[in-house]
Amino acid sequence: MTNTDTTGLTRRDGDTPEKLRALADDAQRAAVAAELKAALDGPYAEARDAARALIDAKGLRADDTLPLDEARERTMSQLFDVLSTGSPRGSFRKDHGGTEDIGATLASLETVGGADLSLMVKAGVQWGLWGGAVENLGTDRHIPLIKDIMELRVPGSFGMTERGHGSDVQSLETTAVYDRATGEFVIHTPTPMAEKWYIGNAAKDATKAAVFCQLYTPAGDYEEPADASVPGSWGETHGVHCLVVDLRDAEGRVLPDVHVGDHMYKGGLKGVDNGTLRFDHVRVPRENLLNRFADVSEAGEYSSPIESDGARFFTMLGALIRGRITVGASAGSAARTSLAIATKYANKRRQFAADDSLPESKLIEHRKHRLRLIPLIAKSYALQTASNKLISRLNELETSIPDRTNMTKEQSADQRELEAHAAALKAANTTHATRTIQECREACGGAGYMAENLLTTFKDDSDVFTTFEGDNVVMIQLAAKELLTGFSREMGNLGPLEIVRFGLDNFGTLLKRRTAAEKIIQNLVDSVTDRETTSLFDPAYQVELLTEREDRLLMSLIRRIRPARKMSTEAAAALVDSCQDHMLSCAWAHVDRIVLETLLETESALPDSQAKKIMEQIRDVYVLDIINGNSGWYQEQNLLNGARTKAARAALNDLVDSLGPWSETLVDAFAVPASVLDVPLLEDVSDPTALTFRSVTNPAAGM
Repeated sequence: MTNTDTTGLTRRDGDTPEKLRALADDAQRAAVAAELKAALDGPYAEARDAARALIDAKGLRADDTLPLDEARERTMSQLFDVLSTGSPRGSFRKDHGGTEDIGATLASLETVGGADLSLMVKAGVQWGLWGGAVENLGTDRHIPLIKDIMELRVPGSFGMTERGHGSDVQSLETTAVYDRATGEFVIHTPTPMAEKWYIGNAAKDATKAAVFCQLYTPAGDYEEPADASVPGSWGETHGVHCLVVDLRDAEGRVLPDVHVGDHMYKGGLKGVDNGTLRFDHVRVPRENLLNRFADVSEAGEYSSPIESDGARFFTMLGALIRGRITVGASAGSAARTSLAIATKYANKRRQFAADDSLPESKLIEHRKHRLRLIPLIAKSYALQTASNKLISRLNELETSIPDRTNMTKEQSADQRELEAHAAALKAANTTHATRTIQECREACGGAGYMAENLLTTFKDDSDVFTTFEGDNVVMIQLAAKELLTGFSREMGNLGPLEIVRFGLDNFGTLLKRRTAAEKIIQNLVDSVTDRETTSLFDPAYQVELLTEREDRLLMSLIRRIRPARKMSTEAAAALVDSCQDHMLSCAWAHVDRIVLETLLETESALPDSQAKKIMEQIRDVYVLDIINGNSGWYQEQNLLNGARTKAARAALNDLVDSLGPWSETLVDAFAVPASVLDVPLLEDVSDPTALTFRSVTNPAAGM
C-alpha cells in the first residue's frame, strides 16, 4: 500500500513525509490550535474551560517558595474557590444534592492538576476519596454527612494505606471489632505496621476519616484478646470494610485515643497536609459502618447482599475507581503544561549558529531538540484521548449500573475491564509525566531549574503519582491479569494444542471484540492486505502492528503459565513470578494498542483540514516512536525486517522536521491558562530592551 503526496509521487517507508505548510498567518495558526484543542478537550470542554477561567481569575498556580504552613493554608482556602465553580458536586448523586456528572468533575480536576497538583490532590482527597468512600460505600443514613462533605463543611481524609501495606489492601491490619454490649465498633491499631501512613488532610484539616479496617464480629461479648496482633483473635473476620471515624472536635482539637502525626516536608505536594493516624480502642457508633455492601445488626449479626468475600471486596474497591483515573489524568495534565513551557521556550531561545554570518538558531530548529519534545507531545495527545475515553466510559457505567450489588455477568465484565484500563492508564500517564517533565526541565537548561519557571515544582509534585493510588508495577499487572481473565472467559477449557490451532488471527479478533473496538478501528484492520508492502504511515497497518505485538506476547505468556494449573500452589506461584517481566511487557503492549485506537477515533472525527493533517502526523509519530522502541522484538518476530525498522527511524526524523514549525501550535492546543505560562523563562527575548536585570543585594551599598 502506498501514499500519494501533493506532487502525485508515491511515498513508501523511509521517504520523507509530506511537509506541512508552515503558515505565517497567526489567525490561521490560532484556528488550527482551536480545532486541535476541541479534539483534545473531548466531551467535557465546558468543564475544562470553566476550570481554566478559575485558574486565571484566582491565580491558582503552584508556588513552591511558600513556607509549609502558608502553603497548606493557601491550598485549603483555594478548595472553596474550586467549590464555587460547582464542579465537585458532579461527584455526587442528585438525590444527595449533587449534579451526577462525574465526567465533568474529573475533567475539571484534571485541568486544575495542570496548574497546581497540590490543589488537585487536596480536592481529590476531599471530594474523590473521602467523599467518594461515603457516597459509594454508604447508604441513606449517611446522606447528611455526604451533603456536608460536598459543601466542604466536613473536611475529611481517606485512611487506607498503612505503614506495612499499601497496594495489598486485603492485608490491612487495623481492626474494627463490634461490641454488642454498647452497639459500637472499636477501632484499633494493633501493631506499629498498622499505623495509617501518608493520609492526605490528616495532619491538619480533616475532622473525620474513612478508615479501612479488618471487620470482626465476636462470638460472645467484646473482650480484649491476650495478643491483639494475632489474626482472628478478635472473633470472626469478614475482611476489609470502611467506617467513618471522628478525628477532631469542633475546635479542631484531636480527640482522645486518636493519635495524629505530621509527615511535614515531602518530596513535593507542599500544600497537602499528609499525616499518620493511630487508634487506641476508639469507639464509634454502629451506624458509622459504610454499609452499602455489608452490614452488622445491633445484635452483631453480619450480612451482605454479596455472598463471596472476594467479590464483595473487589466490588467495594471498584466503587472507588475515580481516584485512580484522576491521578493518571492529572499527571498527564502536568506533563502537557511542562511541554507547553519547554516548547515555547524552544521557539524563543537561540543557541549556536551555522557560521558567523548567520544568527543563532532557535532551539527548536535543531533536530535533536525536536526529537526530545515532539514525540512526547504526540504521546500526550494520544494519552489525553485515551483519558477522555476512560472518563466517558466511567460516566456511562456509573449511570447504567447504579446498584453494583446485583450486576449481570456482562456488567461485571465491563466493570473489571474499566478497572483494568484505569489501572493501565494510571501507570501510562504517570510514567509518561515523570519522563516528560524531566526532559522538559533539561531541555530548558538552567532556566528550567529555577523554581519560578514551575518545571521543578511539577517534577517534585508529580513524582509520587507513580506510586500512590497503586504502584505502577502493580497497576500494569492488573491490566495483564484482566487480559488473561478475558482470554479464559472466551477460550474456556481449550488445551494448548487447541489454542495453537485456534490461531493468532482468530485470537486477535476475539480480543478486539472483547475490548469493544469501534467500527472505524475494525474497518481499518480489515483493510490490511499485504504487510510486506504496506506503508508504515498507513493507519490500518499501524493498528495491525500494535495488535500483533499484544496478541503474540499474550499468547506466549499463556503458553508459559498454563502448566501452573496442574502444579502445587507453591510451584505455580513460582512459575507465575518467573513470568512477571513477560506479563508487564504484555500489558504495556495492550496500553499502546488501546491508546492508538482512541487517538484514531479522535482523528477520524476531525473534518478534512490542516488540523487533521497535523493530527495524522502526530499519530504517525506516536506509532513510529513505539516501533523504534521495540524494533528488536519486531525483528525477532519477523514482523519487520532491519530495513523497515531503519526506515521507521528515518521517518520519525522526517516527521519531527515536518512538525517542528508547528510545535508551538501543538502545545497551544493544550490550552494551558495564560497565568500558568506567565513565567520569567517565557519573557519576550526578541526585544532585549524590554528585559530587566534581576535585583541583587549590594553589600557595599550604604557604605
